[in-house]
Amino acid sequence: MGGISIWQLAIVGILVVLLFGRGKISELMGDVAKGIKSFKKGMKDDDDEVQVAEQNIASDGTAQPIDVTPKREREDA
Repeated sequence: MGGISIWQLAIVGILVVLLFGRGKISELMGDVAKGIKSFKKGMKDDDDEVQVAEQNIASDGTAQPIDVTPKREREDA
């Protein structure tokens, strides 16, 4: 009595398609997929930064300096 039947789901699905259209729904799903890919890429970039930071830490726990001088200036010096 309190459950959702297949007919109720079908009616809701039909209403959604009628309101938004098939093109708009697929466009929305594409945007969701792009967002998920962007999130995963951001998480991967954060992991890469942590690994680089860990590589710059000496065995005694002190951090090694990182040369942030632009390449052109390093070559001129």
